[in-house]
Amino acid sequence: MEIQVAVAKVAKYATSESGDTVEMIERPHGGLSFVVVDGQRSGRSAKAISNLVARKAISLLAEGVRDGAAARAAHDYLYTYRGGKVQATLNIVSIDMVSRTIVLSRNSHCPTLIVTGEGLRILDEPSRPVGVHRGTKPLVTELPLVSPTTVVLFTDGLLDAGVRRGRSLDVPAAVQALCNDQGCPAQSIADQLLAQALQLDEGRAGDDISILALTVRTRSRDEEPDQFLNADVRRMSLTFPLPAVVSR
Repeated sequence: MEIQVAVAKVAKYATSESGDTVEMIERPHGGLSFVVVDGQRSGRSAKAISNLVARKAISLLAEGVRDGAAARAAHDYLYTYRGGKVQATLNIVSIDMVSRTIVLSRNSHCPTLIVTGEGLRILDEPSRPVGVHRGTKPLVTELPLVSPTTVVLFTDGLLDAGVRRGRSLDVPAAVQALCNDQGCPAQSIADQLLAQALQLDEGRAGDDISILALTVRTRSRDEEPDQFLNADVRRMSLTFPLPAVVSR
């Protein structure tokens, strides 16, 4: 088996930077954790908030703190730092090699979508954002690390795509359609969902959009690595567009 994780994100149209933050950290006992934070509003102020929450969660996960406890601590930190007046949504998805599970921690009104051989599952129980209500806790779900499994989580810019133009994206249906082929790569899922959202927004995103897709799949023989490369090699890629420099 192999695990693929991909992120596709874009800032709100005509803003200097995205108010969403996505971070990754290796877990001290094996595996990886990904943190997705959507700061209140958009632009630089939202980015400052999302960075604050993401850094707190990532630092604790790197020290071996469990996901639910890390999410609570990130909430407490933001609540104390901003006096309960600023909120952020927080999602943590972890690949825990000790328990051989996928751990999902959710403080967001956006659902998390899971597709397995048994069909589509939607995690949409009411959940509070971090930073505002005292004693806020995450909703934690554990999934077995088996193939085929696809997990998709996102910020609310995806749900709101096209709304200002009287249109909307049926995200669960879109994810299910993309996962009909169990070999669909994680990057393709994230990219195609973002493309559909931008099409509804006519190329001008109405809000920051971040999409994280995780797939657990069985590699075919055609995909086996070169004989000179160890099968345990990990790979990571990143594409980061640079803004044009305006000369004066």
